[in-house]
Amino acid sequence: MNIKQWLQAEYLPIPLIALMALMALTRFHHFGDVLHLPDASLAVFFFAGFYRKKALFIFLAVMAALIDTIAIQNGTSSWCVSPAYGFLIPTYAVMWFAGRYSSEFKSLNMTELAIQLGLLILATSAAFAISNGSFYLFSGRYADLSWGQYFARVAQYYPPYVGYTLCYAVAGLSIAKLFNALPDTRPEYEELDRRS
Repeated sequence: MNIKQWLQAEYLPIPLIALMALMALTRFHHFGDVLHLPDASLAVFFFAGFYRKKALFIFLAVMAALIDTIAIQNGTSSWCVSPAYGFLIPTYAVMWFAGRYSSEFKSLNMTELAIQLGLLILATSAAFAISNGSFYLFSGRYADLSWGQYFARVAQYYPPYVGYTLCYAVAGLSIAKLFNALPDTRPEYEELDRRS
């Protein structure tokens, strides 16, 4: 088995471990600050969709809720936890399904990368609409606010919401492209044995 095969999910779940670690390391401070990276959860669910396993989606959703619980118990604001919190499930599902569809593009040429990034922007925008719209409707925090006023307040969060997800996705796709470019390091006789 060569390094390229070893790094692929079919043989060893290193990418899965990396996704879980990335979410755990970045989720405690959702928007980041000088000392903390922005939340990578949307990108994590996007890449988790590549595996096409519903159990992984459920595991990551539970992990996200557990991280939030621990963060709140350790002093992070609970402002975002409301009756609308359950709408994070469809928010993350949008990202997971976008990743699942993107997994069809395996060659990672420029056309396919452009399609994946376009799909990622569309999915992240839909995720933003679901999570923020549900918060407006069901959190109970905006009873006196019109939709127009709410959109004016929330619009400032859209660019970083999409931007951070794109940054993580570009980094992840770049790493995948790098590993796809690795040469096959198996000796030639192994290749001949497989053909016979």
